Amino acid sequence: MSMLLALAGLVAAPVAADPPTFSIGAIADCQFADEPDTPPRLYHTAPGKFRDAVADFNRHDLAFVVHLGDFIDKDMASFDTLLPIAAASRAPWHFVLGNHDFAVDDAAKAKVPARLGMPARYYSFVERGWMFIVTDGNDLSSYGWPAGSPELAHSMALHDRLYADKPLWDGGIDEAQMRWIEARLAEADKTGLKAMLFSHFPLFPENPHNLWNAADVIALLERHPSAKIWLDGHNHEGNYGLRDGIHYVNLKAMLDTEQTAYAYLDFFPGRVVVRGVGRQPSLVLKLR
Repeated sequence: MSMLLALAGLVAAPVAADPPTFSIGAIADCQFADEPDTPPRLYHTAPGKFRDAVADFNRHDLAFVVHLGDFIDKDMASFDTLLPIAAASRAPWHFVLGNHDFAVDDAAKAKVPARLGMPARYYSFVERGWMFIVTDGNDLSSYGWPAGSPELAHSMALHDRLYADKPLWDGGIDEAQMRWIEARLAEADKTGLKAMLFSHFPLFPENPHNLWNAADVIALLERHPSAKIWLDGHNHEGNYGLRDGIHYVNLKAMLDTEQTAYAYLDFFPGRVVVRGVGRQPSLVLKLR
């Protein structure tokens, strides 16, 4: 184990002697399109890798599986290829919205959450002592709302005023959702739940793929002792950071490899073990 990993509180995942309280599956950026490959985007491999991952998940007892955004690369028809594969899962699915999930006609943008079976663009649920908070990092964006909509106008005005140095292929979380996240974490604090937040976009370490208002979201998380882990995708190379006891885990993309990339997360009383498959590294996340 390197000194850098030791200082970060991050170590390679050992085989656990004790069984976890529960486990989940996680995939980032399957990102299929019926398009020729444009390396490193290997579109032709996406359905097969996704099918193999679902079959692997089905060999385990999982509370649920989460896809962390960019299920497709473009076009509503791409959902028709992947969703029948997802339907073969024994475990229920939770989806997070990514920027490419909105690379559809303007008239279809509002239909994307329902197409993925989501109750809303952001929502939360509780599972065995944990609150899982599904966030929408496309709340502020140049692509997540139809042309001429007040949401798009608001997003672009804020970008021009506050985030002009941030890429337009990233997004942000607006004030209403920030208040909602604050309320969910306050509830978790009060009731003794641990909280894991799902996002398509990273927050930390500093990276061009991070949310426009990453600093504000980090400050919100650090006000709440229930906040333990932020799990995301978007940066296809993956990343990891530890700040104020909160783990920021960026899973590697499934798309950009002939191999594969996904993970199991095993939940124990004092830690979460990430068991990577393919090019996804394994990690042990000790809980503050």
